[in-house]
Amino acid sequence: MGKVKETSTNYKNRKFLTTCNMTYAVQMIGGRWKILILSALEHAPKRYGALKKAIPGLTERMLTLQLREMEEDGLVKRTVFPEVPPRVEYELTESARELLPICNYLHEWGTRHRNVHQFAG
Repeated sequence: MGKVKETSTNYKNRKFLTTCNMTYAVQMIGGRWKILILSALEHAPKRYGALKKAIPGLTERMLTLQLREMEEDGLVKRTVFPEVPPRVEYELTESARELLPICNYLHEWGTRHRNVHQFAG
């Protein structure tokens, strides 16, 4: 699970589509799993296994990739404890904590929107 290839579309999008602040913000939390990871870490730091259990359907590979990306983006802090075996915990940064009210609002909006469209069809 190396770095994103510089020739990939994902790399080019992340690098060049950040001139718009809205696009930049959405890019930080975009994708299927990042908001769920933020929510899972809302109340306390968690170890990798606890995160995996907290988000059904999330593969180990995707969790690892998303955590690395979120760490690079300054949303998640990874702490390795000098123990045998090593213990690693993930927690939200202050920057990520600023996103929590937005994520909660998106959850509320999704609930309202889904309810309206379930009965409209």
